[in-house]
Amino acid sequence: MHKTSSIIVHHAYAVFLALMLGLTAVHAAQAQDRPRTSPTPVPKPFPRVTPSPTPAPRPTVSPDASLEDLRSRIRMRLFDTAVRRGRVGVKIVALRGGTVVFENDSEKYFMPASNMKNFTVAAAIEKLTPDFRFVTSVFAAVRPDQEGVVRGDLRIFGRGDISISTAFFGTTPADPNTYFKGIDRLVDTIAAAGVRRIEGALVGDESYFRGGPIPDGWEWDDLQWYYGAELSSLPINDSAVDIAVTASSVGGPCSVTISPPNPIFQVVNTCSTGAGGSRRTLTVTKRLDRNIVEVSGTLPIGDNGFRGSIAVSRPAEMFVTLLKQRLEVRGIAVTGGTRLQPPGVTSSSTLEIARLESPPLSLIAAKTMKPSQNLYTETLLWTLGEETARRAGRTGDSGSLGLGVVRGFLKEIGAADDGILQYDGSGLSRHDLITPSAVVALYTYMAKQSRFAQVWRDSLTIGGVDGTLRNRFKGTLAEGNMRGKTGTLDQVSALSGYVRTAAGEELVVSLVVNGVADPATRTRLLDDIVVYLANHKDPIEPQM
Repeated sequence: MHKTSSIIVHHAYAVFLALMLGLTAVHAAQAQDRPRTSPTPVPKPFPRVTPSPTPAPRPTVSPDASLEDLRSRIRMRLFDTAVRRGRVGVKIVALRGGTVVFENDSEKYFMPASNMKNFTVAAAIEKLTPDFRFVTSVFAAVRPDQEGVVRGDLRIFGRGDISISTAFFGTTPADPNTYFKGIDRLVDTIAAAGVRRIEGALVGDESYFRGGPIPDGWEWDDLQWYYGAELSSLPINDSAVDIAVTASSVGGPCSVTISPPNPIFQVVNTCSTGAGGSRRTLTVTKRLDRNIVEVSGTLPIGDNGFRGSIAVSRPAEMFVTLLKQRLEVRGIAVTGGTRLQPPGVTSSSTLEIARLESPPLSLIAAKTMKPSQNLYTETLLWTLGEETARRAGRTGDSGSLGLGVVRGFLKEIGAADDGILQYDGSGLSRHDLITPSAVVALYTYMAKQSRFAQVWRDSLTIGGVDGTLRNRFKGTLAEGNMRGKTGTLDQVSALSGYVRTAAGEELVVSLVVNGVADPATRTRLLDDIVVYLANHKDPIEPQM
């Protein structure tokens, strides 16, 4: 009986050893293959820049002695019990020669979160070009007379200028005009056209975009926060308002402030201030499709309170309301109030008397990718639909046309037709799917073949420096080195981009984790792999 058990044990060990040797051989064979030419709370709910989870500082890992040591280290990290119930997609390729450093399920579908932005923004840079500018036109029936009076309505025709925003001009709490810096640029153009009085209404025309304002697959509880703001061709301040809730005196109501002050947003405040040390039960809820925010519960004295950014329903209404306010501050009277242009109605105000141009797309791309801004990405997608597809004679809603442009772009660069399944531009849709191979193909093309390779690189967040990677990779060789795009949703984290090894070789990386509940666990896994790559000293490809 003892002899038989010994034989079984030795036989099991032999099988295990053969399997491990076989697995190593498979990865070694994969490393010789060339890559295929075929290829985003998002945290809830605060602040305007969407942060990725911040891991604890990681110790610097000792450099690997060989490429196989590096592969083994990555492979063992994927076996971590903390991620055993999830799925991890990996593809890492040497940019210069295309050697596959490591891959795991690289042709499988994964939910990408904000890594979907890679495809939308790259297509926008290529098709619209970095010099593209959004234009907002001001139309009247006639030019202002000698006294500067416009007799009739002033129609504001928007084309999605997302730069009319605090994100492009900054916010200073002590400055009461901080939220108006974007819209004041439009006021300047109207004043420069000689307008001193408008004997008519301000009419917001958002007919440039066609289709429902909410992309497919967005969940209802995302829609109240800034990262779920609806689309409009007349956005202002990221189609969101800031809310601050603070305690007042015990037994008194909480203090609620909406910025910028406006008559569009209503506050229903039933929140009361509790004694110090009492339980906090504060709840802040925006009603769907209505600009009403309800603040309830209790907030104890000494509590830090709540600060967040809430989406605006029908942002064009906010646009023309704030525009009227700022015109009047400038001394330009508007006698007829504000309204929106009804769909399908032709206006008599067809003479362009003023226009406002945005900064170039090269800057807007960075303002989109680094903080992972959903509204900007969706606006770029819809603009692709209008400026590229509709101009070519295609029909449909703006979003669907934009998705078609992205598909066409991926086909042009040799991506597999089924490399991604895209339902929106930003990755907030839970229907989106990508493969790590598609991401690597995109990054390889944008680095080696795109006319606008530097604009693309400049749009990416930098490890330990800015954007959603500003608090990651501190004190490692990936700090100031890793450059790419993050992605975060419930149970999803992703990281793609470029990282240079200690030997000076640049790698293209796509890492996606699905089905792991703890954000910190997901982020540590991704960051550890990137640090392994940054520390690697052994040459991956023959030196030229």
